[in-house]
Amino acid sequence: MDGIPDLDVDSSEFRRILSHYPTGVCVVTAAGPAGPIGMVVGSFTSVSLQPPLVAFLPDRRSTTWPKIEAVGSFCVNVLAEGQREVCGMLTSKEGRRFDAIPHRQSVGGSPILDGVVAWIDCRLHAVHEAGDHFIAIGLVRALDVECSGRPMVFLRGGYGGARQSNEISDDAANLEGNVR
Repeated sequence: MDGIPDLDVDSSEFRRILSHYPTGVCVVTAAGPAGPIGMVVGSFTSVSLQPPLVAFLPDRRSTTWPKIEAVGSFCVNVLAEGQREVCGMLTSKEGRRFDAIPHRQSVGGSPILDGVVAWIDCRLHAVHEAGDHFIAIGLVRALDVECSGRPMVFLRGGYGGARQSNEISDDAANLEGNVR
């Protein structure tokens, strides 16, 4: 890439080091011509408040991303910590993955998965190339919180739940009490 020097960074070491940073786990869904389509992502983020924009980063090798891009709209489903089975079903390459996953349609027609923490329905706003991924930006059309559960996170190669700040504060207070 122009202006960026070639760096000697081993990709497996890069992945290992960055695995120490937790990421949320989301399913990006769309209403494909042959039925619902979806992909699991760990790269979802807010981009802008005005206008309301969000983004995720699909891999260039993804076979699902071109289908979602062609639809032109999508819904980001923030998985709850207890939805590991849903995550597994949607990463499978087998058959009709949505048949066993309860869902309904968003205002834009994309699947909203039952039991998610929150969902964000979007129209595709822009796509940018970024190394071996794309940056897909969506203009938010509708969004809501479905349940007050903890979101699923991916950390050091495993799935778990995010802790709420008051739980972390309580732990810190207990630790401080034990140190004195």
